[in-house]
Amino acid sequence: MMLSVKYNCCISPLTNTYRGKDDIILTMQDAKEEVRARLNIEDVVGEYVQLKRAGRNFKGISPFSGEKTPSFFVSPDKHIWHDFSSNKGGDVFSFVMEVEGMDFRQALEHLARKAGVDLTVYESKGSQDLARRKKRLQQANDWAAQYFQHSLLKNQHAIEYVFKQRGLSKKIVQDFKIGYAPTSGTALVQFLKKKGFTDYELSEAGLTNRFGGDLFRGRMTVPLMDGTGQVIGFTARILGGDDPNAPKYLNTPQTLLYDKSRHVFGLSQAKEAIRTKDYAVIVEGNLDVVSSHQANVAEVVATAGTAMTESHLKALKRLTGHVRLAFDADKAGIAATERAIPIASSVGVELTIISLPEGAKDPDELIQQDVALWQTAIDTSVPAVDWILTQYSQREDITTASGKRNFTTAALNVIRHLQDPIEQEHYEKKVAEMIGSSIEAVQAKLATVTQETPEPNRRPVASSHTRIEKDNTAYQDDLLSVALIDAPSQELFATIDTTAFATEERQIVAKYLADHAGTVVKSTPKDLQNCDTYVKILLLKAETRYAEWNDQDRYFESARLLRQVVNEHKKQKQGQLTNQLREAEAAGDDVRATELRTQLNTLIKEITRGQR
Repeated sequence: MMLSVKYNCCISPLTNTYRGKDDIILTMQDAKEEVRARLNIEDVVGEYVQLKRAGRNFKGISPFSGEKTPSFFVSPDKHIWHDFSSNKGGDVFSFVMEVEGMDFRQALEHLARKAGVDLTVYESKGSQDLARRKKRLQQANDWAAQYFQHSLLKNQHAIEYVFKQRGLSKKIVQDFKIGYAPTSGTALVQFLKKKGFTDYELSEAGLTNRFGGDLFRGRMTVPLMDGTGQVIGFTARILGGDDPNAPKYLNTPQTLLYDKSRHVFGLSQAKEAIRTKDYAVIVEGNLDVVSSHQANVAEVVATAGTAMTESHLKALKRLTGHVRLAFDADKAGIAATERAIPIASSVGVELTIISLPEGAKDPDELIQQDVALWQTAIDTSVPAVDWILTQYSQREDITTASGKRNFTTAALNVIRHLQDPIEQEHYEKKVAEMIGSSIEAVQAKLATVTQETPEPNRRPVASSHTRIEKDNTAYQDDLLSVALIDAPSQELFATIDTTAFATEERQIVAKYLADHAGTVVKSTPKDLQNCDTYVKILLLKAETRYAEWNDQDRYFESARLLRQVVNEHKKQKQGQLTNQLREAEAAGDDVRATELRTQLNTLIKEITRGQR
């Protein structure tokens, strides 16, 4: 979907269709342009960032970093934004995706509501029918949430439980729309039928049981909301009753709106705190989330128990690359952590584990004791693999041969799923140290474990528009931006290998400069329309950073940055040649090894000359 991780400029840039998870094909481009035309980007961004006029542009403090000097720019003319502190940028859609943690479809729907655009006009007949069905289910769930909230205020028993027994505040009850489902068998059904909903719609919304009566009865209700805060279902805790076999918690079944394998509870309430603190905490229980938010620890969300999926982590990764799990250290919790490690590794999330102190069975109970203890537990989380190795070592006697065998089998089944070879080697060494063995023996067993249990096929994880820890190639954008507005600098691109640039969009712009040297670029040329937003970002950077420089300074800056591009590319090639040389030496291929040494020595001399 995109050409690079940093910019969202190429998300469906010129396509006319978008295929969603329901395999619906939508005509997107017209809808996207209609929404864009009705909204001023400075108004949308201004809801999150305090902007001040800076010539033709606006600037403010970055919402994505801890900077104190404004380096976040919005260009109304180009309808784009760029954050110099994090090197992120894009259009109004990418900004909402970044700041709200939404995917493109969610951002489009969010901005369409803001702009008053009806997206169903742009959809096929089948898509329109499905959209109408979903809208009706959303309306039914929203009315149900309001009904349950109103019922809470009329039931003294529920009031006692919610406000006194659980100690929830009025604000938290309002924020999470907590309510009460009466014991009457059809109270909600009758209410919603008066609003015009049919039996079929109520069943499809997951609000009725198999007999057509209310699914939730005599329970405290907590709405399940999507990332935008729309109610898509409920979780409900029983407050008593005569049926000893009634489940303590009852959740909405799978519907068109609610899918427990994708839903992250509390995300709409937590996303600002997650983005600010740059980590998310996942707990097992929804009411653990509610209690934590009441204690002002708001970066906390929950999945459906311990059933965490790739979709859950991808939703969180739009906001942060760091996730901390607060699962129990029992068999189920350990198994859930085992499942989470390879998922986190493939998605690119750094996973750590929170351990609760003795005497607290869950975060809610710990918070009731002392919220400082909960915050300390969060702050002292440990890397997931370290945590699980400790758990394995405690259940086996690793001073015995059988204990070492069992421990290493379990440990290596986790380690083999790690995507990063450096991280994998780190834990191979740790396992070897823990059992007092050699790393060679551990690696030999790892090869055996891998052969016995083949790696499952995984689809490659697509590049995401989410936050990046550090972009070591941001200087390449500086080079391209100054060269776009400085014709003499463009002559320097004539002999450069454009594959030296880190991303496809940079390579495209560099090749354009090489092929069209001598022409100052003021707006996106026809040949670069596929990367229109990226080019606009480069022009904004040029305007705000290099426009006041004289010709000589711009030329020298271009030459300096271009040397850096070439040298960094050569260093990457040096690493590749070094690896090839090791392989040739290990295989005993002396002729190939001699050839590679010659190439390597020549390249090292070139790098040395380039650094003078």
